[in-house]
Amino acid sequence: MWILLAIISAILLGVYDVFKKLSLDNNAVLPVLFFSSLTSAVLFTPIMVTSYINPQLSGNFWYVAPQTLSAHIHFIVKSVIVCTSWVMAYFAMKHLPLTIVSPIRSSGPLWTLMGALLIFGERMNLLQWIGLIVTIGFYYLFSLSGKKEGISFSTNKWVFYLTISTIIGAISGLYDKYLISHFDRMAIQSWFSIYMVPLTTFLLLAIWWPNRKNYAPFTWRYTIILIGITLTVTDFAYFWSLSYPDSLIAIVSTIRRGGVIISFTVGALIFKEKNVKHKALILIGILIGIGLIILGG
Repeated sequence: MWILLAIISAILLGVYDVFKKLSLDNNAVLPVLFFSSLTSAVLFTPIMVTSYINPQLSGNFWYVAPQTLSAHIHFIVKSVIVCTSWVMAYFAMKHLPLTIVSPIRSSGPLWTLMGALLIFGERMNLLQWIGLIVTIGFYYLFSLSGKKEGISFSTNKWVFYLTISTIIGAISGLYDKYLISHFDRMAIQSWFSIYMVPLTTFLLLAIWWPNRKNYAPFTWRYTIILIGITLTVTDFAYFWSLSYPDSLIAIVSTIRRGGVIISFTVGALIFKEKNVKHKALILIGILIGIGLIILGG
């Protein structure tokens, strides 16, 4: 069941990336981030209020249990990590083609593995080494493909932003597995969504509003709301998947990254991006490398 939930989350994650690209194209980034985060918080507010008013619903599938101060600190940390990742990813997605964004985003499990090697002192077996070499090899080919579009992977700041965002996202994934083993999944997602609002409000008022004349003007689009809706549903399936005792974060993360196939395809068909066939083969190679790493584990 947890694998099926991870697959559902992956599909919606791909759709979520498409809505982000449609919302961010020639638009101000931080207002889009704020309103999409606000949408997610609004969706959870009735559930949280109902749970607070009716504690007898405890044990219900949708019930949000009261949490300790320690739990709220963890939820705030989670929100700060995700907010940092999203800010960098949103700016990068605005300036990069989806067919460039998708393969970079698919590398999340690779960074999780590297973290396990550096932080926890884990060792790789032969299959994982092969997967790592395959992945790095295809990333090199990918960087060459990017140069054909005038995007240098070594100097382009948006590629750097997206890579850092992906690394932070991998850290967030590891933290999620810790959270889900200690706290209620509905409480995690609900409070995370709520705490994202003051964080994005601060960014909006401190960075964008005083300097809004220097940025692209903000244009309201219905896809901004759809970002929040798809994010809420995909995270719901994600946290539900992780709540199973036998679920594996490495497998769930890898399956979720499969959603890049959807965003890549949309980028090719709707946005008419360049070198699609070449980049599709590279994306397949990267996913094969990631798959070998996971199989080795």
